[in-house]
Amino acid sequence: MTLLLGALTIGLILSLLAMGVFISFRIFEIPDITTDGSITLGASIAAILLVHYVNPFLATAAGAAGGAVAGATTGLLHTKFKINALLAGILVMTALYSVNLHVMGRSNIPLMQASTLNSHAEELGTRLLQAQTINVLGWSVASADAALLVLAAACAAVAGIALYMFFRTNIGTAMRATGDNAQMVRALGANVDGYIIMGLALSNSLVALSGALLAQYQGFADAQMGIGMIVWGLASVIIGEALTGSRTLGLTIMGAIMGSVLFRLLVAIALRWGLNPNDLKLITAFFVFAALVLPGFFARLNRRKTATA
Repeated sequence: MTLLLGALTIGLILSLLAMGVFISFRIFEIPDITTDGSITLGASIAAILLVHYVNPFLATAAGAAGGAVAGATTGLLHTKFKINALLAGILVMTALYSVNLHVMGRSNIPLMQASTLNSHAEELGTRLLQAQTINVLGWSVASADAALLVLAAACAAVAGIALYMFFRTNIGTAMRATGDNAQMVRALGANVDGYIIMGLALSNSLVALSGALLAQYQGFADAQMGIGMIVWGLASVIIGEALTGSRTLGLTIMGAIMGSVLFRLLVAIALRWGLNPNDLKLITAFFVFAALVLPGFFARLNRRKTATA
């Protein structure tokens, strides 16, 4: 049960990453590699502030702000310096590795002795439930683990609702229109470059927020923790679209959350069955490959069956 709760909690935390990737990949059709660096940036900023006794809410917000700066930098390189979006993301991601090391001062910062959002949630959960463990469907669950799951679910729900409401505003609608047809938006006199920069900043702020929360949940921030996270985000978005069967805004955001949780559960099951942790990135890449290829394969198969019927 502890493994299941841990998988659900991490999946919900990383759903913020999935929503950030959804913005860059689906709204603007940019595979933003900045993700790998900005998630670590959010974790490193939050971690260094937490060990210096900064309020956990402020430290987490500062981590998200750092991600927004990283995303805006990628947007500026792409729009103002006319660098290919993929290459701009690679440049910023590469630079962020050194930036993260400078922010932390070393490659790893432990947070076991720091006051974090997680420690506050654990204390609150124990106080409200007035017990160290609770019974859930016959399973004995630590109240601290249940509190962390509720915290992660609340963060994912608030972020998803806020993102949905934002993309229904005038600015959000203009961003979506920019991703669909930038030439039309430019012809209407709108600032296309500004919308792209703003969109990538929003995307990476969610990614960095996920990193800040993940570091607090794991109890440490590490310079290597962002490797391959863009693949995780893409897998979550694609799996979510397969689950919901729609690309409408609300269902896609919900699907990104569901995809992240399901993907983490699949990883947890694979590890439970004896998967070598060294093969985790390989399996992740395989999942993404299957998610990209199988929908098209089944669609072609259905068309052939219809044609021969």
